[in-house]
Amino acid sequence: MDSAEETELRRALLQQGSLLGRQQEEIAASRRAYSEISLQLNQLAERLDQLQASPSAAPSVPPAPRHAEPRLNPPAPYSGEPNSCRSFLSQCSLTFTLQPSCFPTEQSRVAFVITLLVGQAREWGTAMWDSKHDCCVSFEAFSKELRKVFDRSARGIEAARALSLLQQGEQSVSGYSIQFRTLATSCGWNEKALWDHFLHGLAEHVKDEIYSLELPSGLDELIDLAIRVDDRITLRSRHRREGFPHEHLTGVACGAACDTISQRRILPEEEPMQIGRARLTIGERRRRLENQLCLYCGEAGHVVAACPVAGRRFSRKGERRVSVTTTRLPPGGRSEFQASVQFGGAVFQVSALIDSGAEGDFMDSRLATSLGISAVALAEPISARTLCGTHLTNITHTTPFVTLTLSGNHAEEIKFHLIHSPTAPVVLGHTWLVKHNPHIDWARGSILAWSPFCLAQCLGAAFSPVLPHSVLQEELVNLADVPEAYHDLRAVFSKSRASSLPPHRPYDCAIDLLPGTSPPKGHLYSLSGPEREAMERYIHDSLVAGIIRPSSSPAGAGFFFVEKKDGLLRPCIDYRGLNDITVKNRYPLPLMSSAFELLQGATIFTKLDLRSAYHLVRIREGDEWKTVFNTHTGHFEYLVMPFGLSNSPAVFQALVNDVLRDMVDRFVFVYIDDILIFSQNERDHVQHVRRVLQRLLENRLFVKLEKCEFHAQSVPFLGFILSSEGIRMDLAKVKAVADWPTPDSRRAVQRFLGFANFFTGGSFGTLARSPFL
Repeated sequence: MDSAEETELRRALLQQGSLLGRQQEEIAASRRAYSEISLQLNQLAERLDQLQASPSAAPSVPPAPRHAEPRLNPPAPYSGEPNSCRSFLSQCSLTFTLQPSCFPTEQSRVAFVITLLVGQAREWGTAMWDSKHDCCVSFEAFSKELRKVFDRSARGIEAARALSLLQQGEQSVSGYSIQFRTLATSCGWNEKALWDHFLHGLAEHVKDEIYSLELPSGLDELIDLAIRVDDRITLRSRHRREGFPHEHLTGVACGAACDTISQRRILPEEEPMQIGRARLTIGERRRRLENQLCLYCGEAGHVVAACPVAGRRFSRKGERRVSVTTTRLPPGGRSEFQASVQFGGAVFQVSALIDSGAEGDFMDSRLATSLGISAVALAEPISARTLCGTHLTNITHTTPFVTLTLSGNHAEEIKFHLIHSPTAPVVLGHTWLVKHNPHIDWARGSILAWSPFCLAQCLGAAFSPVLPHSVLQEELVNLADVPEAYHDLRAVFSKSRASSLPPHRPYDCAIDLLPGTSPPKGHLYSLSGPEREAMERYIHDSLVAGIIRPSSSPAGAGFFFVEKKDGLLRPCIDYRGLNDITVKNRYPLPLMSSAFELLQGATIFTKLDLRSAYHLVRIREGDEWKTVFNTHTGHFEYLVMPFGLSNSPAVFQALVNDVLRDMVDRFVFVYIDDILIFSQNERDHVQHVRRVLQRLLENRLFVKLEKCEFHAQSVPFLGFILSSEGIRMDLAKVKAVADWPTPDSRRAVQRFLGFANFFTGGSFGTLARSPFL
């Protein structure tokens, strides 16, 4: 090492020594600072202990107040009702928002919701939780899945259908608008369509006022205008009732002294009608109201109740009064119908006059006496007068409640005022028409359809109303094979009406399961190319018709096809697993042998086959998930009663029997969807067939025209040939039994015995015992 290198090395060592000295000084300073901080901390800790131990210590500053979470009642349990799903989830969401500390995680929220489920909803929720389904990771995902399965409250097509039928009726415009907006959020219509339907559904008296004003272009503005108009009408009506006689009903028909037609009851918001006097126009009516003029004569200084021109057309204050239509009325607002009155266990057939001019419901007093119907005295008499003010009689008694049945299955409890009326034994007046609001063909004297009130309250089988004939004329029906006497009932042969979704009603098909069971999960059937195409068409058409919907039910039945005689494919669902655990409906099916005696003397026959029979019955709400079936394109469930359910035949037999109750075993025989009408002569037969077709149309049951036979001297029916000469087996059925292949299994033997037993009244199985059974 030379001197230069040595010098450089020493210089580097000195630098490193100097740097090391400075670092040691810094470390020493840090240690002193740490010691000082430790001392200060110890002193602070001692001071804190002294403050906590000292009773005279100054009070500490209270902590900042925290907002306490409100105490809430838990949401009501949910059992799967479709119309309650959204409100249930909303209550759960509010609970989580207001009590976040109680539900810190998403899984705790899902678990809380599942504890509130009961019935079928609990079964579904438990299955989702046990299987660790993806929907259980968050409340939002679980809510979405729950709505998909159970929330059927007026969505899509259902909302549109409900919205198209919505009417204001007797409620306020405010209440009507709330219902309208609720349905409008789900139906998917544009604003123009909603605007038109809202206006169309308003009550007539509100529309009369609105049409006299400038109509707004927006839906919200239209709703606001309608509410203001309705409020103004209500206020005006309340003011005009002051001084108006109470408990009065105006006369509707005159006797020999008057040539007038029936008049409706004068409501406070209506102007009175006068002979030869036209109804006020909207503009004139508004002018008189704004200028406080009498609505009757147009003069100032008095109201219509005190109008001197109207005179005795208004009853004196305090006098109870009712109008009675006399026999001088023209037939335009009257129709007679056959009805039955039941009282004290006895049933009497009477002629009922439906009269839009009569203000009450009346029964001839002598008829009531002859039928043994007692009379109930009124607290005070009611004066019966005509429009001219002519006093007819005092009504002093009414009947007790009796059961009145019209059109076979329209029954109600009703009281009648007793009067002397030999030409009209029973009169159903304006009040009855307002209550039931039937669609009547006055020219033909027939009821075409019943109102929604009757569908729910009066009909033995409550069905949706049938559209008037004019609405159905768009669908062309070939009536070449139908006798001309029934052409006016062409609507009963409608294909489109038969394929639409029926409403819920008392005859919905219930699927009650045995305790401790649940529908099984079926497997997918292998389908050929043509079968796959047929399945896709069937799924598409059924979704469009609204008779099925996508499902996420844990159950599932297999879907396959069988080939029909004409080569077409019939879809079938394998419901054997579901049928094994279903509580059976034991409603009996009739034996063909029971019809043999009824057919004695019959010479003319008509055979009807009901179109899409089972699909005219809904599955009970909440049971749809049990009908689910599996396909390669998805998971679907029925909204209508499908073929293959064990209880379908019994449910449909009960329905048709009740619809035709007064005709069955007289001139009608019903076996599920096959109807036989038999008569002794052609004149009676035309009347019998008309009655059946009319009743089917009223109750939304439709006939498959291509499978019907009218006015036949001989007709095949359920494997028999029926004629005036007697009953014999169809030779084709005999040949089928004779050529039946030898059964090689228990199931094959059962099929053969079932077929043979049908034609032998059940005795063949006893005679031909099999080692397989």
